[in-house]
Amino acid sequence: MNVLLVEDNILLGDAVRDHIAADGHSVDWCLNLAEATQAAENGNYGVILLDLRLPDGNGLTLLKALRRKANSVPVIILTAHDQASDQIEGLRSGADDFLVKPFGLSELSERMKAANCKH
Repeated sequence: MNVLLVEDNILLGDAVRDHIAADGHSVDWCLNLAEATQAAENGNYGVILLDLRLPDGNGLTLLKALRRKANSVPVIILTAHDQASDQIEGLRSGADDFLVKPFGLSELSERMKAANCKH
């Protein structure tokens, strides 16, 4: 499966990328919203792992744009935002799942499988 990882934290991004690649997936990793938007428009992804706080904007901007274009790629939000209101906003914006940092990499793998099976 092709995975788009949108994460500006280098340590976390490295860990997630390496784990996903070890599971046999290809990973495109973007560090900001502008790169992620271009990648999402041009790529064919089985799932997008999306951070919300990015240096040039909020990941929800990308999520909402995808859903407006009827792009149904599964999106799992990965964020430090841990309030129920943040989760609700993400899900209402079209996210398939929501993981609060820190999270276990094995849990991420299982959620990726579940999200991809739904589509």
